[in-house]
Amino acid sequence: METLKILSIFGTRPEAIKMAPLVRTLKETPGVESRLCVTAQHREMLDQVLNLFNLVPQEDLNIMKDRQTLSGITCRALEGLEEIILKDKPHLVLVHGDTTTTFAASLAAYYQQVKVGHVEAGLRTFQKYSPFPEEMNRKLAGVLADFHFAPTRGAAQNLLGEGVDPQSIFVTGNTVIDALQTTVGEDHLFEEEKLNHLDYENQRVILVEAHRRENLGRPLEEICQALADLVDNFPDTCLVFPVHKNPAVRETVSRFLGDKDRVYLLEPLATGDFHNLMARSYLILTDSGGIQEEAPSLGKPVLVLREHTERPEAVERGTVRLVGRDRERVYRGGAQLLQDGEDYLSMARAVNPYGDGKASPRIRDILLHSFGLSSQLPPPFNP
Repeated sequence: METLKILSIFGTRPEAIKMAPLVRTLKETPGVESRLCVTAQHREMLDQVLNLFNLVPQEDLNIMKDRQTLSGITCRALEGLEEIILKDKPHLVLVHGDTTTTFAASLAAYYQQVKVGHVEAGLRTFQKYSPFPEEMNRKLAGVLADFHFAPTRGAAQNLLGEGVDPQSIFVTGNTVIDALQTTVGEDHLFEEEKLNHLDYENQRVILVEAHRRENLGRPLEEICQALADLVDNFPDTCLVFPVHKNPAVRETVSRFLGDKDRVYLLEPLATGDFHNLMARSYLILTDSGGIQEEAPSLGKPVLVLREHTERPEAVERGTVRLVGRDRERVYRGGAQLLQDGEDYLSMARAVNPYGDGKASPRIRDILLHSFGLSSQLPPPFNP
């Protein structure tokens, strides 16, 4: 084989952030023809990341529709990707993580008997509906994948427990740590002007990101009440909450936090702004999966607004804590870290188990070896 043809496919902002370093690495690799396809199941937020990393897709399905359903996303992505895979005839399709695009792209490649590489493979909560639909998207993509790029040894063990061929599992670290190395800087000027005027020296910034389907309704109400309690009881804090565009999220957040002092409800932030805001924050509360990986590399404790996490390594290492969605538990978790300096430092100084910034070249070298373009496998990631 003289040229390895790789088609990378993603559709949302989180996928794009984590795949951008790998796509750029492959593009710069001799002997690799790297092409990019986006489904754009999320349009605006995806475009922000493409612009940040100077990525230009060769194919753009643009499937997003108003009030779209999971079935609709799956069908539109599957049909569109089938045409592109037939046309491009790649040797390998690369997908990432747990989105509906990930599952549809894996299935489309399988139908054309094209090999699938799953980046960030093996994460599990072992709860079918938590997170929904991400847990099953991961498992279904894993069944179809030929290469499993597990970010940690724990994720690799999950795959082994499911009967995956050990020769197809590679521990690589997480590519999101690669991305952070290019986006965070002390001299960053925020696009969101309000963030340039916060008093980061004298106020402790509590950053919040919450939007998951399973938290809509009463759980999000309880979370917002706990956040209001934290701001009321700790006057040296301010709360920054970039609010997801989902109307169900916006209505609840506005109702409970919209008129409070020292609370800043913002539009979703560009990736560069969000990464740099994490770096300047004191504490982060989130139901996001990716932030559980990103924030510890910046020395920021994370409270996870979920009952389960597919990233248990962070809990074991002490970089994150599960506080659920109950008002009292969320408040107690935040108050503990705002009051107890030693406890805070124990989390802030814990070793991040998710990466060393070299996951992308590690994955590239694995693929070159697997397709006969190099003679040596790289050593696995070991935190």
